[in-house]
Amino acid sequence: VHPNIDKESWFRMKHRSRVEREDREEADKKKINDEMAKANLRIKEISKILSKASANDDDDSDSDDDLEDIEGLQAELKALQSANNANQAKLDHYEKNKKWNVDNLCHVVEERTIVNQNVGESKFSESGFALPKDGEAAEDKKVEANDESGVPSKELSAAKIADVDNETKPTTKTTSSAAKKESSTTTKAITKAAPKLVQPQPTETINSVAVSMMTYHDFTEKYAHVVEEFMAIDSLDRSKDFLLQKGDILLQENASSYLLLASLEDEMNGFHEKMKLVARQSQIVSNIAELAKSLQRHPGNVIVPFFQRMEDKQLYAGFMEGVNQFIKRIEVRAVQKKAEIEEERAREVLEKGADAEDAVDISEIPLEQRLGPGGLDPMEVFESLPESMQEAFESRQKEKLEEALRSMTVDEAEYHMKRCVDSGLWNA
Repeated sequence: VHPNIDKESWFRMKHRSRVEREDREEADKKKINDEMAKANLRIKEISKILSKASANDDDDSDSDDDLEDIEGLQAELKALQSANNANQAKLDHYEKNKKWNVDNLCHVVEERTIVNQNVGESKFSESGFALPKDGEAAEDKKVEANDESGVPSKELSAAKIADVDNETKPTTKTTSSAAKKESSTTTKAITKAAPKLVQPQPTETINSVAVSMMTYHDFTEKYAHVVEEFMAIDSLDRSKDFLLQKGDILLQENASSYLLLASLEDEMNGFHEKMKLVARQSQIVSNIAELAKSLQRHPGNVIVPFFQRMEDKQLYAGFMEGVNQFIKRIEVRAVQKKAEIEEERAREVLEKGADAEDAVDISEIPLEQRLGPGGLDPMEVFESLPESMQEAFESRQKEKLEEALRSMTVDEAEYHMKRCVDSGLWNA
């Protein structure tokens, strides 16, 4: 398209011309189909008349007028057939040279609406983790029932089989009673040997949606101790277990920001080894979040797959390479941040003057050392100045000093400014 031509206007014009051309072709096709339908109807009538005439061909009573009618019908039949052939050729030409576009490329053959019966059911818990399926829930219930009985399922079934064998094969009363005693003793031993498995219950229910909606300040006040505990873990296995327990807190953006700022603060304070550990924990959280985003799953459901990947030496080496790069960026940023803080402190000293923390009280300097180039004491001169000039020197604003001097006479202004120069309050 030429640069002087608006693209949108050009596209609209091309679309309109294409639609008009297609409408003309459709109208022409409809007209041809109507003509062919009428011609086919007439051909059927003529063919029927000619077939009757050929049946009566041997009759001698036919006149010359009848022969002329038959010849005329035959001529009309040939004309109609040739016209139909021409119209069919025209339709074939349209179909062969049809230009495909987004509107006529396809058409709807069948429409179907499928309603999901389970649309109201939630597949995730309140904390955002995937709920077990029906089969898994049934298996968990069986395991819990076996755990409550205190006997593992395999050993319990073996004990039952032994009891059945002893009942079905009684030899003597002494043998059966001995077998019963042995089986009861075995069951008691198994019961004592197998400790009762207790599923860990969460101390409090945490809503991950509510946690994600917290501000950074509220998050740090409520869950800073959880993040600090995760920062101190050096084992990958313990990190995995802790994330499975506290993933709804640690897999949040505020937790990632807390880890990043903590690693930067540790490096600035000189705790380099601690910074390395915090940086690794920060990258664990970030990589889990990226993996969940790529798999389009909840972060809590990719904790185990992430640590399974870490068992591969090549993948673990790639992860540690990313951690080392992150550590280098933290080191560079710590140096920059220190320089920025020093510049800010120096700027505050210059702006605040005597109010700054590092400023020196002039009254503490001996008189001989604080005398100006003209031998005058700056403290005495400052106290003798008009109030407007004192405010100008305290604020360090040149505009206020000029306003104060303009409000005085020329001699008075020269007198006070000469004393300021001699005392060192003003550099001429």
